[in-house]
Amino acid sequence: MAVSQAQLKAFHAVAVQGNFTRAAEALFLSQPAVSDQVRKLEERFGILLFNRNKRSVQLTELGERLLSITQRLFAAEAEAVELLSTSRALETGTLTLAVDSPVHLLGHIARFCERYPGIRVSLVTGNSDECLRRLQEYKADFALLGRAVEDDGLLTHVLSSDPLVAFVARSHPWAGRDSIVLAELAEMPMVLRERGSMTRQILEEEMRRAGLALSPAIEVEGREATFEMVAAGLGVGFVSAAEVGASANVQVLPIRDCQQRMTETLVCLREQGSRRIIETFFEMVRGRRA
Repeated sequence: MAVSQAQLKAFHAVAVQGNFTRAAEALFLSQPAVSDQVRKLEERFGILLFNRNKRSVQLTELGERLLSITQRLFAAEAEAVELLSTSRALETGTLTLAVDSPVHLLGHIARFCERYPGIRVSLVTGNSDECLRRLQEYKADFALLGRAVEDDGLLTHVLSSDPLVAFVARSHPWAGRDSIVLAELAEMPMVLRERGSMTRQILEEEMRRAGLALSPAIEVEGREATFEMVAAGLGVGFVSAAEVGASANVQVLPIRDCQQRMTETLVCLREQGSRRIIETFFEMVRGRRA
């Protein structure tokens, strides 16, 4: 039994956008037209793909499984279009990067945008697990992860490897110091990233290695929130040395006995590596394209 491409596109748009109104805008259709396509798909197979209420829709278990298929389907469609257009320069398109911290890619993005001004670059942030999930769900072309990666399904390139450092507010008792050791953290209030953050994972592993326990901590989402809480004097924060930047509000403190380093790795799906836009950006990052 053949499935209508229009019905699958309508379903996919609603699933990705989260409601029928935004899906209609993305497809340049009316909301009734999108609703009708999804309804016909459900009625044709006697299934329910969405649980609906007045404000939003939620995928059923079957809908979640279908979404994983349509993500691959429409990613393959985009790849086919690019393959058939390889004789043309990269004049239009979108490159989506999911990153744990943009600082490691800013120079590469600037060069890419200068070389291909018609390409729109979209940057989304999150911890390493979130970025990898976006990549695997075909919601990003690249993911920048705060760890080394070994996965046959991914193309990888290590961008940097830097030590983990602590930082405190200028008003903190440690502000005049040059460095600290892990044992000193055991009784000091901390500001930690959310679970899934590589910064937090490395710190937890280092404390366990030293036979130490973490102090009660304030947990925040995102690097910017961490800097704000630390600058306000609420505890000690942690970050890769490359990501500190120049801030008048905090004092950076190397951790003398912290052995692990923060490795930043750029990855893309191996199956997507031949797409022209992905291949071009990857080669530029690896220094193979001027």
